Amino acid sequence: MFARVNSVGCYGMESFSVEVEADCGGGLPRFDIVGLPDASVSESRDRVRSAMKNCGCDFPMSRITVNLAPADRRKEGPIYDLPIFVALMAASGQLRPSFDQAAFFGELSLDGAVRRVNGALPMVIQARDAGLAEVFLPSGNAAESAIVEGIKVYPVAQVKELLAHLRGEAGRPIAPAVPVEDAPAFSPACPDFSDVKGQSEARHALEIAAAGNHNVLMIGPPGSGKSMLAKRLPSILPGMSPEESLETTKLYSVAGELSAGVSLIRARPFRSPHHTVSAAGLSGGGSIPRPGELSLAHNGVLFLDELPEFNRVALEVLRQPMEDGVVSISRAAGTVTYPCAVMLMCAMNPCPCGFFGHPTRRCTCPQGAAQRYLSRVSGPLLDRLDIHIEVPPVDFKRLSSEEQSERSEVIRARVDKARSVQQKRFAGSGIHANGRMNAAQTRDFCRLDEAGKQLLESAFAALGLSARAYDKILRVARTIADLEDSPKIERPHLAEAIQFRSLDRKFWTYR
Repeated sequence: MFARVNSVGCYGMESFSVEVEADCGGGLPRFDIVGLPDASVSESRDRVRSAMKNCGCDFPMSRITVNLAPADRRKEGPIYDLPIFVALMAASGQLRPSFDQAAFFGELSLDGAVRRVNGALPMVIQARDAGLAEVFLPSGNAAESAIVEGIKVYPVAQVKELLAHLRGEAGRPIAPAVPVEDAPAFSPACPDFSDVKGQSEARHALEIAAAGNHNVLMIGPPGSGKSMLAKRLPSILPGMSPEESLETTKLYSVAGELSAGVSLIRARPFRSPHHTVSAAGLSGGGSIPRPGELSLAHNGVLFLDELPEFNRVALEVLRQPMEDGVVSISRAAGTVTYPCAVMLMCAMNPCPCGFFGHPTRRCTCPQGAAQRYLSRVSGPLLDRLDIHIEVPPVDFKRLSSEEQSERSEVIRARVDKARSVQQKRFAGSGIHANGRMNAAQTRDFCRLDEAGKQLLESAFAALGLSARAYDKILRVARTIADLEDSPKIERPHLAEAIQFRSLDRKFWTYR
């Protein structure tokens, strides 16, 4: 007998429809899976055989051929266990094939339990877009999949439950379709800016960075509060839109990073990889390309602490994705593109010992060590960082002060106000912040008067700025003007933006 079951596959962020065909014919007992399966798909034979026997079903003792169509596309992962099981049950006459409008996917354990898989959310979206009415999937993936509207989601914990439902012996409750705005969300607690003592200039610079989605580099001695500031940056960022939440959740679903029971990621991600991370770990990779730290920080913050300690090759991987907002990983099986629109935040010491330019501590590094330390980070990468902040040490008086600093919610209100101005400015363009402006938009929205042009011309000559740095200064100045509710970029806004390019100067010290 012959049976056909609908399923879906996933390669990177791209999902595609798959038809699982099973044929039980005459001949010596044999179980073949064709259709360009990888090793994990081929191993489905043993998992399906054991699951059928341990659930009280009869494994057909005949020549079994399972085809995964389209046959010219590689199938990967254990997600086809469940559809192969259902197809075999139908082909052997143990199940009535009445599920043309349903899709199945999931991994089977040897006792028939259905295990959670990666990439469920984009696969359910693909099933809906293919016109299917319902999908049967592991119960561990039900929360993330229930937010997809227009398709019924059936969570399956054990194949016995699935068989009872398909045979009409007992109804299996459908997971309710949860609207995106009401879905259980993952929102980790974030520390508050009120904990930070002093560092008023750094706090103001981070407010500007949050308001315009600008990349930041902080330079300062050990213990000055760089990491503390970075960890509090998400607390002043605007909330994610439903579209951003869904896209970020899809990435985490594909990577297997979505916590159990979480339907949606609403808090902006904050990723802080160790400096020993490889280029593949940062950008993504593997034989089956998975999202790296860069993509997992999509719509959020990627924090690189101790920037010069990172592998040079890994850092250079960041250059193109920072400009394009996507990272492409090519393998023999194809090319995977992951989104990575991140706010890059970096921190570093001014020298190996960390005390170059310190007001009270003596630097013990040999002459020229500070410049060599800085040169570990390439000029093109530094050029892509909009704001350079010098974070000086905090004195005892400020550390011991009982006065509480401004709370994150107060700063965030100003950031939200500036972002609303930018959203109106870029309405319909797909851009939501000044830091994402292209060259044409920079020319249109960052016009200067004569005094501003003269100031920028002087800075351009004195600091030896690149064309990219020129655009970065204009965009930061536009954000400063937005925070002050100014329709035009005034000379003070431009002067402040220029001051944030400290590493473009020939010599730099703490103020």
